[in-house]
Amino acid sequence: MRPKLVFGVSVLSALLGGGSCIAIVFVVFSSFNPVGRPGLVVFGTLVLPVAATIAGSIFVYRHTARRRRLQAFITAVLATILTFALLVTAIILVRRRNHIEPFQDPILRRYLATSRI
Repeated sequence: MRPKLVFGVSVLSALLGGGSCIAIVFVVFSSFNPVGRPGLVVFGTLVLPVAATIAGSIFVYRHTARRRRLQAFITAVLATILTFALLVTAIILVRRRNHIEPFQDPILRRYLATSRI
């Protein structure tokens, strides 16, 4: 078994697939707000991570001598998990960056600071 090949190809396919998906969403929508409303464009951007995962699995399958199916399956699962983690991390970071503090009345703020609740 070639763990370096499996892990390396999984990371590379996750970065290519997830990174391209994130880049397209940023360029087309300039935020992650439309991802909550599924549409044809959103589903189209999710094709890239799937294609990268399949390409990585085929690459591992073709470049190993033994246990080809197992290594290709492990590559696909690992790439899927890493891609999902990359997409969730990007959404969390963008949501934090765009967070706007709600307006508070200065009198109410002073009252809340001095009162004992």
